Amino acid sequence: MQATTITPLFVAELTPNRSLSTRGAWILFALVAALFAAPGLLFLSMGAFPVTVLMGLTALAIIAGLVIGLRQGKRRERITVWAEQIEWQVTDSAGQTILRRFDPRMVRLVLGRDDYEKTTAVQLRVGEQTHELGSFLSSEDKSSFAKALGTALRRARS
Repeated sequence: MQATTITPLFVAELTPNRSLSTRGAWILFALVAALFAAPGLLFLSMGAFPVTVLMGLTALAIIAGLVIGLRQGKRRERITVWAEQIEWQVTDSAGQTILRRFDPRMVRLVLGRDDYEKTTAVQLRVGEQTHELGSFLSSEDKSSFAKALGTALRRARS
């Protein structure tokens, strides 16, 4: 039996921009806790218990926001364009993966633009269904991704 190798026309791995590593997040958690604990203990020693509680709740809210942001950073989208199909693999922040396949001849690339002609959305339209790709990308990243994906779709259709 002879093995055949087919090369995809286009492959893109889309990930959110994360400027904070996990190690950096732990350092930031410790810094927030320390900066809120010092005055909190001072207010507690003066008998201002409600202020200490509010400071603790504020610190917890900041840490919760950071944790949610770190979880959202685990999202991934992988778009592969083959001559006969398009594969869109989405991995959410919980690690669950969904794979969708489309026929390149049935898919239309739709771009959303704002008043200044910046790309706000990159969508694949299949019949009545619309799927947004890379919703977490910046406007510039969406624009360059859409250009490359559009070129690959034209090549797949020909």
